[in-house]
Amino acid sequence: MFAAGTGPSQGALIKSLSFVKKVKMGKRMEKALKEKAAASSTSQDAADDESKTPEPYSCTGMFEQDFTELCRRSGLQQGEIPPVVIRPKRPPTPPPPDPKAQTQVSAEDGEEEQKEPEEPKPTTYTTKDKFQYFKPTVQVEMENEDKPATVTEIYIRGWKVDDTMMGVLKQCLPTIEKLHTLYFWNTGLTEKTIAELASFLPQCSNLKNLTLDGNPVLEENFALLIGDDSLLANVSFRNNHITDKGAEMIGKALSTAKSCNKNLISLNLSYNKITDIGATHIANGLRMNRVVLSLSLASNQISDTGAKKLGEVLSRFPLTHEETVERRKLIREKGSPDRKSPSPPSRGRAESKDRPGSKGSGTVLDKTDKKRDKSSKKKQDAKKEKEEDKTVKGGAKKDDKWKKVSVVAEMQGTKTAKGKKTVGGKDKKGALLPESETPDVVEAINPLMDSVENIDGQLWIPGNRALINLNLSRNQISEGGFKALLLGVQYQMTLNSLQPNPALKGLMRISLNKNAISPSNDAVSKLQELMTTRDPFYKPPSQSPDGDSQSHGGQ
Repeated sequence: MFAAGTGPSQGALIKSLSFVKKVKMGKRMEKALKEKAAASSTSQDAADDESKTPEPYSCTGMFEQDFTELCRRSGLQQGEIPPVVIRPKRPPTPPPPDPKAQTQVSAEDGEEEQKEPEEPKPTTYTTKDKFQYFKPTVQVEMENEDKPATVTEIYIRGWKVDDTMMGVLKQCLPTIEKLHTLYFWNTGLTEKTIAELASFLPQCSNLKNLTLDGNPVLEENFALLIGDDSLLANVSFRNNHITDKGAEMIGKALSTAKSCNKNLISLNLSYNKITDIGATHIANGLRMNRVVLSLSLASNQISDTGAKKLGEVLSRFPLTHEETVERRKLIREKGSPDRKSPSPPSRGRAESKDRPGSKGSGTVLDKTDKKRDKSSKKKQDAKKEKEEDKTVKGGAKKDDKWKKVSVVAEMQGTKTAKGKKTVGGKDKKGALLPESETPDVVEAINPLMDSVENIDGQLWIPGNRALINLNLSRNQISEGGFKALLLGVQYQMTLNSLQPNPALKGLMRISLNKNAISPSNDAVSKLQELMTTRDPFYKPPSQSPDGDSQSHGGQ
């Protein structure tokens, strides 16, 4: 079938071709195996990288740097990270034009037309491209713009602060030493983010001002931000749709029979949905609180019932059963250091010079004398405790009623029990003291230890005279509520004349505009006339020797 001489050569060719194919196939297999091994090693390295936890970032106190880096580590892309910018400020008023600076046309150039100066570009606003104005930003204010670690105020407006962003703020805000103001407006906060915010705000040692406006939350857990461990002094919860549910929690955060917020000075609850029930809870929170100076309940739904409750707290009120029990505990704890023996002897017999004590009482006296001789300080403390016991039992004395000075006294420059002035943080020579050397704020005594009056089997105590500003504008208060507030102010003025106290001045300003009553009502006119004289900025017109009144308001 094959030609002579062609069979063997053809067979060798076929063998060589098959050998070449095997060699190529081997190289392909080897290449595929190498690629597979490389891919597996790459995936293994990637898996190892994912399994490794990144090193934790330690904040430096420079807000812009820390905020940007933490946002990047949390998974936000570069375009999703809100930039940190300096808060824009209103430019200063330009000075009036100088007439001497105007160019005058000389006689030689009189024929030439004087060119009008070009109008300078406006400096009251800046232009931005398209929707750049609406992009999220974090606005800050600094003591020195050249030093990034001097951020004092942070403003976040008009964009949602979610769980991720709140986690970023939780890490970087406590490291900012000079931060004293934090502002959230319309940021879509939730129950979880508010709880997260409340958990780390006490770590910001210098943070005193917090604004959470336009953040309605269904759970209304805003009271977490003003708990017992809160250091905030000025808080605003405007337009948060707070109802009586939230007002009840806020009232309990202000004070109860056993606890009290000792740092909050100003609270703004205007533009909410608080009714008489919520106003009652807020009033109950003011019963044992002697720190809050300013309270705003404007633009709510409060009528006469809530106003009467506030008027009662301003004048005087009876103690509840829980408050009475707590008062007895405080009196017992105050008298316990001197009562070592279960049945102490009578003070009159033991301390009498004419009639010595009995043998049993003498032994007790010997023991106590030995103990008191060890330290003169203990003896002085014992005398103070005796005087305080007499004060509690027989009524408060004029000089000994306030052993400690409240925050109000320090703000007004009154003297402490040791006679040292505490205003302005100055020493005896008048030099300014550093912040660390300023005298510490001394707490006021518990209102439960104030003098009481027994009326029909109930213990009545004087009301809250620490509050100096109350705003009830734009509510539904009528004549009954105005009369209750008028009685409260009158009682405070009477009590101030009988028991003057520099730390407790009483209400000095009350705003009641646009309520359900005519401005010509007798109760309205009396209250306005009474509060005019109590206004600290009121200056009555002076009279000349001839009897003509002269106003010095413009001088």
